[in-house]
Amino acid sequence: MVEIGYKLSSEEHAPNDLVEHARRAEEVGFTFAMIADHYHPWIDRQGHAAFVWGILGAVAHATTRLRVGTGVTCPTVRVHPAIIAQAAATVTAMMPGRFMLGLGSGENLNEHILGDRWPPADVRLEMLEEAVSVIRLLWQGGSQDHHGRHYTVENARVYTLPDEPPPILVAASGPRAAEAAGRFGDGFVGTSPKAELLETFDAAGGAGKPRYGEVAACWAPDEAEARRTAHAYWPNAAIKGELTQELPTPRHFEQAAAMVSEDDVAEEVVCGPDPERHLAQIRKYADAGYTHVWVHQIGPDQQGFFRFYEREVLPKLR
Repeated sequence: MVEIGYKLSSEEHAPNDLVEHARRAEEVGFTFAMIADHYHPWIDRQGHAAFVWGILGAVAHATTRLRVGTGVTCPTVRVHPAIIAQAAATVTAMMPGRFMLGLGSGENLNEHILGDRWPPADVRLEMLEEAVSVIRLLWQGGSQDHHGRHYTVENARVYTLPDEPPPILVAASGPRAAEAAGRFGDGFVGTSPKAELLETFDAAGGAGKPRYGEVAACWAPDEAEARRTAHAYWPNAAIKGELTQELPTPRHFEQAAAMVSEDDVAEEVVCGPDPERHLAQIRKYADAGYTHVWVHQIGPDQQGFFRFYEREVLPKLR
């Protein structure tokens, strides 16, 4: 069966709460956690977007077994890949063998803030591939230079390096990104159980590599409450097409979310206290070919979710 993880939802929770959630996830029996790297939440009601690298340093000391990854970081516009190389090396040194660097081509929501141009999708993918090469170059140690199409690095050396570099997981939602993930990634990250994407990943060189998928859920004592909570806190789950990559501010996402109904969100999010529905969604990802699935509990009630999964879901997956 797939390995089960937990989402540290940095858009919804304060930094110290996220650290406590990581500790609790390890205690309950989740084997890994993934944390988003955002400058903004999707909508204002979510309320948070703390600096992910500070949180990861605290999680390194609050846990002892939990593997943790970025789900995902964009190393192309807002943050130069040389800085991501240093940050990821530091976190890996703090939790040896427990960190995974998940990378993706990003969203305008987070990447436009310095006034840089938001490039088209094919250029973003090209930038991501070059960024990965820069990161791996710097992880080799020693003084390094890189003069590429998108990035320049001169006389740069990452002094604090782990004994082994972390794996680089590459996010993909379409076939071109899945092909790229297979070519230069050490694993795959996805948010939908589309077997065809994993087949593309395999054909491009991903066969045998781990595949991480995210399941959106909202546990509550009854389904009606769960549906209301999911719609209130995570309407972006039902926003279709390229809007999630192209809209620039939470205000724009709120305008798009105004066209999303509670039923629309419930089609994308497992809502309620029936463990079989949660298990069925996880198995859907397993059947598509995912080896690892992490669960995003939407809304404030993380402790109720932990108790539910500890008693009703995780034992049936072991």
